[in-house]
Amino acid sequence: MSASATDAVGFFSVPSLEAYVAGRDFDRPTLVIDTGIVAQNYRALKAGLGEAHIHYAVKANPHPAIISTLIAEGSGFDAASRGEIELCLSQGARPETISFGNTIKKPRDIAFAHRAGIIRFAADAEEELEKIAENAPGARVYIRVIVEPSGADWPLTRKFGCSPERVETLLDYATSLGLHPEGLSFHVGSQTRFAKMWSDTLAQVARIWHAARAAGHDLTLLNIGGGFPAFYGEAVDGPTAYSADVMSRVRDLFGNVPHVMAEPGRGMVADAGMIAAEVVLVSRKSETDLHRWVYLDIGRFSGLAETEGEAIRYQIQTWRDGEETGPCILAGPSCDSVDVLYEKRPVQLPLGLRSGDRVLIRNCGAYTSTYSSVGFNGFPPLEVVAI
Repeated sequence: MSASATDAVGFFSVPSLEAYVAGRDFDRPTLVIDTGIVAQNYRALKAGLGEAHIHYAVKANPHPAIISTLIAEGSGFDAASRGEIELCLSQGARPETISFGNTIKKPRDIAFAHRAGIIRFAADAEEELEKIAENAPGARVYIRVIVEPSGADWPLTRKFGCSPERVETLLDYATSLGLHPEGLSFHVGSQTRFAKMWSDTLAQVARIWHAARAAGHDLTLLNIGGGFPAFYGEAVDGPTAYSADVMSRVRDLFGNVPHVMAEPGRGMVADAGMIAAEVVLVSRKSETDLHRWVYLDIGRFSGLAETEGEAIRYQIQTWRDGEETGPCILAGPSCDSVDVLYEKRPVQLPLGLRSGDRVLIRNCGAYTSTYSSVGFNGFPPLEVVAI
């Protein structure tokens, strides 16, 4: 099952979001999150993932209403910081359901997590293992591995993970420090649109997994990370079919893994959110300019950071849809020249757009509020409302 360009609202209908936005005036850009869609997405992913345990990637959107909704659904959580751990605990998450998945942690934050009852930590270097051993003695650890790019829209290589040839060294070292090295993790890349794109990555990690087991490491945990996609105008596999396909490939390559973790973020919350924004200015730079410039009251510094390189193509709806359209360059309101959203591939918007017109940015519940700056150029951070 795939979502095509005609499925402009993503996998689930969003009448409550549209009704909420249509019935209100917003004096600044506002992200509206429908927690009912978050719950639907969890169930759809869980139906495909089967025995795998879902640990929601809190960084995608940490709104407390999302966390409490997912706790009620039975989700675990992937936390990147002390703040995210505190958030999950404050909403009632059990500490054993939270993994500290960032491979770059301060010793005092490791110690805090250990005191709070967190039992599982990620690592990709000797020094990180030493910090964990000192501040969370006897903890379970999993080693993050660098994988080759999969074709994801947003590759996540280089910064995190160790090279394949270093995995066994780190597993041995973890054991020598009194830790419990239980498995491996990786990330196929954010917005990996089709399950088939996981094949090469899974094969890479499977070779490392079987070599480590052959060397005597009793690995029981495979953390397959995120990558579960959202709809941004290009076809993607539907959530249940996608996750079921991924799990089928995992079973074929790894055999019977006792504990599989998945860390969906974008695929859990993106289509649960819409941003209500406003046109600030429409202009042309010259009489012969082929493209209009349309400036919104939201830009790269106020929540739309993932337009970097035009990697994520948000779907724009206006109250003038149905009128004649033309290409335009879309930009934000700040006084920074890089605050341009789409220029290489101009977007088609109604020719009648004017300052003050409402625009709706769809499927933007992930990585918008968390990327919004606090006060850049004096603009307030993105407002968030959960319904």
